[in-house]
Amino acid sequence: MTNPCALLVPRRRCGIRARLRPAWPALLLIALLATGCDPQRVAKLEEGVSSEVDVRRQFGDPVTVTVAPDGTRTLEYPRQPEGWTNYVITIGPDGKMSSLRQLLAEDNFARVQSGMSRQQVRDLLGRPAEQKRYDLRREEVWSWRYKPVNESRLFSVTFDADGKVLGTSTALDPREQAQGR
Repeated sequence: MTNPCALLVPRRRCGIRARLRPAWPALLLIALLATGCDPQRVAKLEEGVSSEVDVRRQFGDPVTVTVAPDGTRTLEYPRQPEGWTNYVITIGPDGKMSSLRQLLAEDNFARVQSGMSRQQVRDLLGRPAEQKRYDLRREEVWSWRYKPVNESRLFSVTFDADGKVLGTSTALDPREQAQGR
């Protein structure tokens, strides 16, 4: 299933696509609210038009800012461990927002492959909700909380002692199950 948040961020323009059928906007809004995606915040930004000031007005100060040699700025807005999203917003050298992506989506999880480094996974999914070390097994597990439609899930990546991906898994979020949700 396509991540409903991705529908809010088409390449040319942020916001709900005008060509959606009349019944879809209400269903989409329900799905977006259930996934933890903030459609009002995202919808106020437009690729190629919104500035970094506009982005900061909607999202606040980023947790990290990475500046590329060409002047492109990448702003990270992780909502982990309490939320279910990790946003990455790119500001081009012209000072305008060139992309807004919600990283915690099934298609991104599928890109995690055996042998990838910790940094490659971090670049793909953003900051994890939790990191656990298992010294006797010489492994480390990073987990991200996400919410596809109406149930909270946990996507986990296991790294070996050299920091390379051994495997991935997906499960219901035990924190949500403990609370009876």
